[in-house]
Amino acid sequence: MAPTQSGAAALAPSPSLARDAATPRKQRVPPRIVVAAVAGNAMEFYDFTTYAFFAVYIGKTFFPATTPFMSLLLSVAVFGVGFVTRPLGGLLIGAYADRAGRKPAMLLTIGLITVGTLGLAVTPSYESIGIAAPVIVVLCRLVQGLALGGEVGPSTSYLVEIAPPGQRGLYGSWQMASQGVASLVAGGMGVALTLALTAEQMLAWGWRVPFVLGLALIPIAVYLRSHMPESLEEGHGPASAPGAARPRLRDHGGLIVIGMFLVFGSTVSTYVSLYLTSYAVTALKLPPAVAMAATVIVGLATLGGSLLGGWLSDRYGRRPVMLWPRVGLLVLTYPAFIWLLDHTSFINLAMVSVLLAGLTAMSAASAIVAIPEQFPRHIRALGLSVVYAIGVTIFGGTTQVIVTWLMKALDNPAAPAIYVVFSSIFTVIAILMVKETGGDHDLVD
Repeated sequence: MAPTQSGAAALAPSPSLARDAATPRKQRVPPRIVVAAVAGNAMEFYDFTTYAFFAVYIGKTFFPATTPFMSLLLSVAVFGVGFVTRPLGGLLIGAYADRAGRKPAMLLTIGLITVGTLGLAVTPSYESIGIAAPVIVVLCRLVQGLALGGEVGPSTSYLVEIAPPGQRGLYGSWQMASQGVASLVAGGMGVALTLALTAEQMLAWGWRVPFVLGLALIPIAVYLRSHMPESLEEGHGPASAPGAARPRLRDHGGLIVIGMFLVFGSTVSTYVSLYLTSYAVTALKLPPAVAMAATVIVGLATLGGSLLGGWLSDRYGRRPVMLWPRVGLLVLTYPAFIWLLDHTSFINLAMVSVLLAGLTAMSAASAIVAIPEQFPRHIRALGLSVVYAIGVTIFGGTTQVIVTWLMKALDNPAAPAIYVVFSSIFTVIAILMVKETGGDHDLVD
């Protein structure tokens, strides 16, 4: 696909965007607005990532079992519980965002994030309060899932709607890039804590520190979001004409199915990347500090891959940037895992992490922009919320449980790679079916 025009021609607004040119947001978007939009997703992903990083310690704290494997399995199972409420959050908060506006919906998700994070930070251990401990942890995970299910749709739609002409891919890619920042911060903190504390201190209270520090950032996110402009304009588009019916989500069933399979590969490879910390300790027998250091590299690769993918998708289209990194994952992931098992070291773990996280981020950054671009304005947040929440619940929420079980059932430590390859096949098919929305294509009103 040919690149879009450059120079002055590339900056000329398309017809639909020109209708919105009266608002300053179409000319220049202050960086704080982008930060405000991605803050909720970054914080929620930070919490989810921190849980994945410290799954071994959380398992020992709340889920005592006869073997370390069962404790870890229970821990990652509760990690998966956080995905159960994502579809509900996507439906309720996505619809709210399309009705009341993106801004109030994003403020709501911040409030829910606060509840979930606070609970995880302060809940006593199983030894202290018995069965109440894992019950509280499960409830906190449910609240976190509700928040993230409703976070992605409004915030990504917002980024797409405020982006200047020809930059929707780059702006939307910050949603994925924020996940890289979250992984980077969480991984760096994990390395610092692992080096500074003994194993006993980590188990007793060290793993709680990242959750407590995450709480300190919430007031900043609330302030930024409370001062951001609204992007959903009432009275805009054909649905606002007298007697006209608003678009309905059920009229886009095919797009929803395609979107969920786009999410399939992205979410599986994302959560396998996060799982590499526990994998490095349990399967590769690497020291915890080494494993945590690799997660820092995952964060950097996600950050860089996301922004590169968004930038490229503005120039060459969404479909090629979704497709070719995913084909790379399909072909390279299993050989990379076999090589890592045969040549286990920090450097090789880092290289595999970069491969997996970087290619995933490039493809996913383009996909998360392409999906909302194809929904009409007044169901855009709901459409993306449903696609993302259901797709991540079905496929992402079960990933760590499936790969943990597969390694045991197949007696194959490369089982995570098998699941990445399997999911990538379906995602490639979905990419070939999706419409191109990059370049000069207008947003659907």
